[in-house]
Amino acid sequence: MPLTLAKQGELNTIKKIGGKEETKKFLENLGFIIGGSVIIISAIGGNLIVNVKDSRVAIGKDMASKIIV
Repeated sequence: MPLTLAKQGELNTIKKIGGKEETKKFLENLGFIIGGSVIIISAIGGNLIVNVKDSRVAIGKDMASKIIV
């Protein structure tokens, strides 16, 4: 399921990252790698604040929908 559908506060493992190559590279540079863990801290209007690799990152709904957990 896409990250946008995951529950807040739940530990999720990243299974796949979709989108164009530049999008994948951008998310990888933020710490979203396959097999990595991600926790949604808060969700406001579809935009997410997540905890990934001991860092808080804000991502938009369109980017979050490309991350499959």
